Amino acid sequence: MENKTLDIRGMTCAACAQRIEKTVKKLPGISQASVNLASEKLFVEYDSSLNLSDIKNAVSKIGYEAAEKTEYSDVTIPIGGMTCAACARRVEKAVGKLEGVESSSVNFATEKATIAYDPRKVRLSAIKAAIEKAGYQALEVNKADAADEDRLRKQQEIKTLWTKFITSAVFSLPLLYIAMAPMISFIRLPFPSAIEPMNYPLAYALTELILTAPVIGVGYKFYAIGFKALFQRSPNMDSLIAIGTTAAVLYSIYNTFQIAAGHFMAVDALYFESAGVIITLILLGKSLEAVSKGRTSEAIKKLMGLAPKTAVILENGQEKEIPIDEVEIGDIILVKPGDKIPVDGTVTGGHTSIDESMLTGESMPVDKKEGDPVYAASLNTTGVIQFKAEKIGSDTALAQIIKLVEDAQGSKAPIAQMADIVSGYFVPVVCVIALLAGIGWYFGTAGDLKFALTIFISVLVIACPCALGLATPTAIMVGTGKGAENGILIKGGEALETAHKINTIVFDKTGTITEGKPKVTDVLVAGSVSKDRLLQLTASAERGSEHPLGQAIVLGAKESGLTLLEAEQFDSLTGRGIKARLEGEDILAGNRKLMDEQNISLAGMEEISDRLAEEGKTPMYVAINGELAGIVAVADVVKESSRAAIERLHKMGIEVAMITGDNKKTAAAIAKQVGIDRVLAEVLPQDKSNEVKKLQSENRKVAMVGDGINDAPALAQADIGIAIGSGTDVAMESADIVLMRSDLMDVPAAIDLSKHTIRNIKQNLFWAFGYNVIGIPIAAGVLHLLFNGPLLNPMFAAAAMSLSSVSVLTNALRLKRFRPDTGKR
Repeated sequence: MENKTLDIRGMTCAACAQRIEKTVKKLPGISQASVNLASEKLFVEYDSSLNLSDIKNAVSKIGYEAAEKTEYSDVTIPIGGMTCAACARRVEKAVGKLEGVESSSVNFATEKATIAYDPRKVRLSAIKAAIEKAGYQALEVNKADAADEDRLRKQQEIKTLWTKFITSAVFSLPLLYIAMAPMISFIRLPFPSAIEPMNYPLAYALTELILTAPVIGVGYKFYAIGFKALFQRSPNMDSLIAIGTTAAVLYSIYNTFQIAAGHFMAVDALYFESAGVIITLILLGKSLEAVSKGRTSEAIKKLMGLAPKTAVILENGQEKEIPIDEVEIGDIILVKPGDKIPVDGTVTGGHTSIDESMLTGESMPVDKKEGDPVYAASLNTTGVIQFKAEKIGSDTALAQIIKLVEDAQGSKAPIAQMADIVSGYFVPVVCVIALLAGIGWYFGTAGDLKFALTIFISVLVIACPCALGLATPTAIMVGTGKGAENGILIKGGEALETAHKINTIVFDKTGTITEGKPKVTDVLVAGSVSKDRLLQLTASAERGSEHPLGQAIVLGAKESGLTLLEAEQFDSLTGRGIKARLEGEDILAGNRKLMDEQNISLAGMEEISDRLAEEGKTPMYVAINGELAGIVAVADVVKESSRAAIERLHKMGIEVAMITGDNKKTAAAIAKQVGIDRVLAEVLPQDKSNEVKKLQSENRKVAMVGDGINDAPALAQADIGIAIGSGTDVAMESADIVLMRSDLMDVPAAIDLSKHTIRNIKQNLFWAFGYNVIGIPIAAGVLHLLFNGPLLNPMFAAAAMSLSSVSVLTNALRLKRFRPDTGKR
């Protein structure tokens, strides 16, 4: 089956939507079709016997236009060489300027660019060239071993940073000692007599220069990247470090020449130790930052590590172990107890229990027999099974989950926009503040260059765009990863942010609040027809229906040992029932609305129908040849978790509504069982999205929870669409959040996770903004000016800058302690 969403143009009212839906459903090969008037979209499911052009032509013939959305290619490119949020912003701008690029989002935390582009207008090579031109590296994409390479590259980066830090520390610690020891008057520290600053000032200065040189060499990238960005009029954090430390070193070298010329008092104006210690502290901060960033993506690493590397296939009855990459669709795979399932498929032999917790978060193993699906990376616990490989490589459920989580971690939440805007202007503004502060203090102190230089360097070094750039993406990375661990797949930062604002949740009834596996409970006759005959005719008529109630009646007839008849004619009447012809008799089965449309009297059966509805059963009227023949009642069992989930949502202050096509009394009975506040009953599938829209018009933030294709328009219309993992592909594609289990306790868990994540982001942003708002004025000497307070030493400024990024990352990692209240775990 193929699933497509088409844009429809020319609709003016609900009648237009119904007309299109009816026309499309008549086409051979159409499984499901649903038109959403609000979004002007057609959701359609069809088999390979039908071409998409046939659907477009059918819509065109009745006066409307159906068009596919512009197909953009999505690519995620790892970026090398970024050092701060300003770098990410620069790459975004460079790529975004290209014609054919629909969107460009660079995540500094993951060091990846997510780009949507029209391949007919721009090539991937041109996008990479734009990244390279901006001064960064566009690393390999879409390789089978890209994940492993990315992990190895980051491990190597961490190792390199630690090596650089240790090397710089070896030289900067004695440099700091030599610079500071003579200034400590209250204690006599041991000091080499050959370089006493008062007796041998030139030897003292040259020793400091010799110790500083290796530190500058180790930190050469700050200068290579920083000055390049500065010359390209796009300064970044490296530019601030490069300018500040270069000013300190050049001023110190100038004073070394002054000492050599006999001006020995210049020994008090050496800043070598500031440059050396600043670079050392920033390398320490970068090392800690890289380690912390690695920990934020542990969820992805865990998922990637789940898949086995080999599979045992059966060839001519013989077992053969092959690499996982060589498995082909159709291979018969053998899995023994304790082994992991290598790819997705269907069991062809054997019986076992499989632990699918890696996919669903459900700890209890699931029994598997012939015909049941199995999924890659789940664990076979007991028996030996054989299964046929059906999805391999990037098509497996695990690969899809990894892709979804990676996309979510690389996305941006709306709350990040302010930080992005500030980061874009941050470095140039800091450079101006540092320059103005330095010049102001130079003239304010009657030409005290040392004092002015201290201010200039401190302002440059303390400023930190990194904390701003890391505040949002790190929390999103941890939050979405934590959700995936618990079977809650959140498709992006926007969904994660919006979820915490939800104040109304609408649940579909069948398959969401209820099990979706209804059973026949009552067969009541009116007239001469027998119960068995009534059930046989109704089941035979419903045989062509895909509605859960119809399928329940078919199953009920089979369980009663009745033979089903072949229908000569069948029509599905959306939201009302079905119409069929069997053995020359016209059969109608459906709700009261259908009977009223056909002018069929319900005399004597309405009270019975109402009573059944009050019991939570769904009564279906059956008419034969225009006369009422009886009622077949079906009941759908409420899920165990439904009531607990709704109680939890009420405690969170969220109003809960239920939407269903069932009659009001049946819906009210179900709602009473689970404690639902508001019931939207007798709603046609195409009108579900309109009901959601009505709630939104009341200034409510609405989430829709559903599992079927007829829920897709409503899922798309809602502020947040939540799909049950057992539902259809269309529902899951239309949703913002996918719950891998059918446990409704995951709905409040998802909202709770959103609230924790947004709270964490706000804390990060508060710290990042607060740090810079307070730190930069102190570095500029405001306290000294107003209260004759102390000046900020550039070395302390460097330490504060490094720790600001680490603190933001550490706070984001606190989300790893999140434990959803699911009522079971």
